[in-house]
Amino acid sequence: MTKKQTIQLLVVSLLSPFALLAQPAPVTEQQDRWEIRSDGSITWQVNGRLPHNDHVEMSGEKVSLWLRYGVDAEGRPSLDRTMVFPTFRMLPVRTIASMTYNVTDNDLPRVLINDKLLRPGVYNASVMEALPEQVTSVRMLKGILSIESRVGKDKNLLLRRTIFPSAKKAMVVENWSFINLGNQPVKIEMEYLRREVKPAKERSTPAQHSFLVTTQNAGQITLQPNQEDIFSLMYQAITPGKSEEKYVLEEYSQRAKRVDEIQSKLQLETPDNLLNTAFNFAKLRATESIYLTKGGYMHGPGGLRYYAAIWANDQAEYVNPFFAFLGDDIGNKSAMNSYHWFAKYMNPEYKPIPSSIIAEGDAFWHGAKDRGDMAMIAYGAGRYALANGNVDSAKALWPLIGWCLEYLNRKINANGVVASNSDELENRFPAGDANLHTSILYYDALRSAGMLCKELKLPASQIKMYAAREKAIRANIEKHFGATVEGFKTYRYYAGNDTLRAWICGPLTVDIFDRKEGTIAALFSPRLWTEDGLASLAGNKTFWDRSTLYALRGVFAAGETQKALDFLQYYSRRRLLGEHVPYPVEAFPEGNQRHLSAESGLYCRIFTEGIFGMRPVGFNSFDCSPKLPAAWQEMALKNIHSFGHEFDLKVKRGEAGKLDVIVTENGKEKKYTVKEGGTVKVSL
Repeated sequence: MTKKQTIQLLVVSLLSPFALLAQPAPVTEQQDRWEIRSDGSITWQVNGRLPHNDHVEMSGEKVSLWLRYGVDAEGRPSLDRTMVFPTFRMLPVRTIASMTYNVTDNDLPRVLINDKLLRPGVYNASVMEALPEQVTSVRMLKGILSIESRVGKDKNLLLRRTIFPSAKKAMVVENWSFINLGNQPVKIEMEYLRREVKPAKERSTPAQHSFLVTTQNAGQITLQPNQEDIFSLMYQAITPGKSEEKYVLEEYSQRAKRVDEIQSKLQLETPDNLLNTAFNFAKLRATESIYLTKGGYMHGPGGLRYYAAIWANDQAEYVNPFFAFLGDDIGNKSAMNSYHWFAKYMNPEYKPIPSSIIAEGDAFWHGAKDRGDMAMIAYGAGRYALANGNVDSAKALWPLIGWCLEYLNRKINANGVVASNSDELENRFPAGDANLHTSILYYDALRSAGMLCKELKLPASQIKMYAAREKAIRANIEKHFGATVEGFKTYRYYAGNDTLRAWICGPLTVDIFDRKEGTIAALFSPRLWTEDGLASLAGNKTFWDRSTLYALRGVFAAGETQKALDFLQYYSRRRLLGEHVPYPVEAFPEGNQRHLSAESGLYCRIFTEGIFGMRPVGFNSFDCSPKLPAAWQEMALKNIHSFGHEFDLKVKRGEAGKLDVIVTENGKEKKYTVKEGGTVKVSL
């Protein structure tokens, strides 16, 4: 900031006590640790700034790998592997009762190179000379992490450790690939290991499980110059009567194939490669974290705790509407399955549906009572049903949507807004007896319900009823929650709330822009915006990415495109290339910034619903309100599998003040023209 700008700010602040707060928080400079490569990977070239440690989660249908990796001050690597097996259940029945085991470097077989120990400091090297090892790079590509290092004083032996979860098996594979870069043969040995651990029968259900650590291709080889060979380690779970897995070489290609399947759909193309890459990474994390359980496909947040279970917020509200745009078959099956499970708890007394269905469907969790869960379910299911574009699926979902809407109508309080016991933060912060977010979700669910009624040809009286309720709740949102808080014309989160909250962003995401100027100013003010996004409560260090991701989507929707883009680029760089990568996170300090998967779905929705402004309005139609940044000439979403169609959506700068919206399906183009900031209905 220049001296002149500082003086101007000081003068303005003397005129208004809130003027300084109204100035947006600075988008601070960041020092990247990682860089984007042309193949879509990100790479950390290790050239100082040590030590450094990080953690990442990777998932398949039967296992999730939480991996802590790092490089110490001397450049030596370390890996700490925690495997969670969601369908290998433990007793007592709880959300967190997945069989879980940890394997550190100390638990691995010894590796000797020309009769010298590879890992000094890990094994007792008093009887053998130890070789030095220096990490040169760490790379993430297609959901696979690899660490390259040079071994020996002359550094002529390259070691590439590659670790990833199996796509479909209850197994994690770790390959150690040695490449001889020198001109002399190298003798290499990995000692044989087979270790089996069994929890007690009394703690395992339905049978006693086993956890195995085994080697593949263990033994001694002689590596000639320019030759490569691989040793493998497997970490797997088995049940009685099932034999352990032996063949691992195809697992790498199966993992890559599943990732390619995900990445082939809903491809983002913008002039900003940072955003394109962050989108691809988030798309993977959102979609890989789906587990095939006895209760069907269940999307799970992860984070060492949340597996083989579903939640009204993470799945019904956050990620399922994204799956309707992605069109991944497994993603859509998990979405429909989650709503199916919630529907099982409908009842004629209108008692609340539990917040979470756990243990593959064997039990439920309802510890925070009604968090606004019915609003979450109705909101997500309504948007999903429309965007999925399948009449039969929508008919199957309609009873659940209608039941939730009636439940919510019965919870309308004397002020005309929806009462609930808490919100999705489950009393971590005050939410009163009626919070803004729940009423916002109810409002949008009513909008979707009206559209669904028309598509399903339901009675006109029903359409009128939902329209009347929609109009009433919208008016009451303004009347009850509209307020000046800390000098900003925005919203209070609940009656009596006098401190800014991150969730004031909610109205922007459902096209309520009455207080957009004050709300956006508050969101990006120093009171709420921190170096890691929005603080949950002004003045508090706690942040949850979910509200930041909602806010960025809402600010784009409100038409503050450049401001939203600046903060989106900052956020994306921090999450993809900074100190903790490569996905959006859950929260801090709680959870230590776990890579919970539904948050990645929310990141992708910034683009589909925020930047491209796609709002489903029918089984084969959507409103498109594109927000093309001033510096961009065009942007596109390719291979969209949604609304019962497969198509591309491109937005190009047209005549002055206008945008061309081009839909391409089966090689045929259909062009719409819309004023910047305007909306056009796209019919497929």
